[in-house]
Amino acid sequence: MGKRPLVRRRGRGTSVFRSPTFHRIGRVAYPTFRESDVEGSVSGVVRNLLHDPGRGTPVAHVSFSDGERCLLTATEGLYAGKCIWKGGASLPEIGNVLPVGKIPEGTLVSNIEIHRGDGGKIAKSSGTYATVVAHTPAGTELKLPSGKSLYLKDLCRATIGVVAGAGRVEKPFLKAGNKFLLMMSRGRHWPTVKGQAMVAASHPFGGGRHKHAGKPTTVSRHAPPGQKVGLIAARKSGRAKRAG
Repeated sequence: MGKRPLVRRRGRGTSVFRSPTFHRIGRVAYPTFRESDVEGSVSGVVRNLLHDPGRGTPVAHVSFSDGERCLLTATEGLYAGKCIWKGGASLPEIGNVLPVGKIPEGTLVSNIEIHRGDGGKIAKSSGTYATVVAHTPAGTELKLPSGKSLYLKDLCRATIGVVAGAGRVEKPFLKAGNKFLLMMSRGRHWPTVKGQAMVAASHPFGGGRHKHAGKPTTVSRHAPPGQKVGLIAARKSGRAKRAG
């Protein structure tokens, strides 16, 4: 009898699918939001630049003069011993943390909070950044790495500069073992095999010599595990037709 389909085995929580989070150095986020972050300015020092397994950018260990310590995504130009500032009265210089309402238009920012005090959610991967477009009554408009525009409250914090590690994805892995170790550090099962290439006992699309599913590849959103493979709750399949 064949083994269970991959989609069913993921829920077992074994070491094959469990993310090794115990290797990670800590939560990479801003410190607790304080009133000084609105109008004041607090100095800090970059103690060290660290490597976080599974993360594509270095992490800066920062200690501030008010006693706060945190881990932040390092921006280009940051180094150990550099003095940075946080707060609305800080200058918009590389590495400083300011509310987006205090950042001049056209500035490149990263590690942006969606809600005040959430620690930073947007533009944290290597080489990414967002652009402050305008300050409006509805909030601060930012152009995200995807090209989409987003309006945020003026008190949401962001770091001035581009996230370090740009060009990381341009370097080839060269060996399958290197790719395997990366995926393992992120808790992902790799490599992935097409369901049509499996035997019938291992996947609903498996079996047959001609390597086709033999059944519709769209399944219901409410299908049980093991059957929910392929295009899940797809409204349509196939190539999109050009308009006109």
